[in-house]
Amino acid sequence: MTDQQPPHTPRSLIVTFYGAYGRTRAEQPAGRTVPIAALIRLLATVGVDAPSVRSAVSRLKRRGLLVAGRTPQGTAGYGLSDAARQLLDDGDRRIYGRATTRPASGWLLAVFSVPEEERHKRHLLRSRLARLGFGAAAPGVWIAPAHVHEETRHTLERLELDSYVDLFRGCHLGFEPTAEAVARWWDLESLAGRHRAFLTAHEPVLHRWARRRTVPPQEAYRDHLLALDSWRRLPYADPGLPPSLLPADWPGVRSARVFAGLHARLRAAGARFVDAALA
Repeated sequence: MTDQQPPHTPRSLIVTFYGAYGRTRAEQPAGRTVPIAALIRLLATVGVDAPSVRSAVSRLKRRGLLVAGRTPQGTAGYGLSDAARQLLDDGDRRIYGRATTRPASGWLLAVFSVPEEERHKRHLLRSRLARLGFGAAAPGVWIAPAHVHEETRHTLERLELDSYVDLFRGCHLGFEPTAEAVARWWDLESLAGRHRAFLTAHEPVLHRWARRRTVPPQEAYRDHLLALDSWRRLPYADPGLPPSLLPADWPGVRSARVFAGLHARLRAAGARFVDAALA
């Protein structure tokens, strides 16, 4: 298997940008409205051209994630929809908390049954559970670490899927060793490959910044945005499985520390660059 980072697509980078720099501010309580010209300049810093930005914004608008608005100065632009802000808020704890929080012990079981005439909802439910980091233990029985309970409950209620699902919290009592079961429920080789790809791309960046005394805002913004765009899906694919049940050389802890180091080092300087670009 080849360890390779997924490409930074214009649409993904725009979502990452708004998640990092486009939410509530004192002068814009509903979130920041960004003029399209400014967004084009800011995305050019990470190598996205103007036509790609305009095309991606149009797609995000059609999906209901971006909405047209005006800045406090009256300039037209785009900001996050209420639904998009909720999705980003839900993701913060998982994206930013992996290296600093201690997960709750135990397991969360999602047991579901969807009538055949509503099988489209069965597909939606399975895909959403997979995106939340669940592994398939058996048909209609999915499992995840217990600490994803609140996010799972909130997500299923928002999508009106909660009536099909029962959630249980518990511990593994047998008969196979849980480490073997975890390897069956999740594709650990694939997950480890994604962590290694993140480390290959971004650990050298952290080492370079550690040797620097100053933090130039534009460079900080570029490296922070690219690291966040690479990282933000990983805590969903890998929901924070207990270290005792993972291979001894598991790279997930190291990749979480690398992202946390880059975020702590670069986020504030990157925000200054964005503020200046939008002033």
